[in-house]
Amino acid sequence: MKNAIEIMKERRSCRSFKPDAVDRGLIEKVCEAGTYAASGMGRQSAKIIAVTDKELRDRLMKMNAAFMGKEDFDPFYGAPVILIVLADKTVPTYVYDGSLVMGNLMNAAESLGLGSIWIHRAREEFDSDEGKAILRELGVEGEYEGIGHCALGYAAAPSNAAAPRKSDYVVWAE
Repeated sequence: MKNAIEIMKERRSCRSFKPDAVDRGLIEKVCEAGTYAASGMGRQSAKIIAVTDKELRDRLMKMNAAFMGKEDFDPFYGAPVILIVLADKTVPTYVYDGSLVMGNLMNAAESLGLGSIWIHRAREEFDSDEGKAILRELGVEGEYEGIGHCALGYAAAPSNAAAPRKSDYVVWAE
């Protein structure tokens, strides 16, 4: 079994997913890891919406592509599962909290043999009337902002090796 550092070093964004369904138990494990992300003052301002319904997934895909200006593009790269991360805007650390959740989701996916990628434009989606309607349909109430989508599934191809790290990534103050 890989340790946490190996997982973080080997995880890469997946841009081609198999259409195969992901076992619900694996999705639950990934989501659980997200719930253990650090959050400011332990407020747990984030919320995860696990989308496995193809109709809703495709609706979100079209919204996201429209914000990109690419109507005939799947910004989720064919991933069958979309984990939407929202965070409560009334909490001062909400963007950071949601970002940490996204990191946990992607690292957990890697540890379970799943591919993942952070897809942006969740803020625009859920600031829109259609996005707010989706949240109401799902029973999500409150002042939430979209932080990101974690597209999730089985990778269609092996990931590339990591790019070399830049030489001045870490500055020591000794």
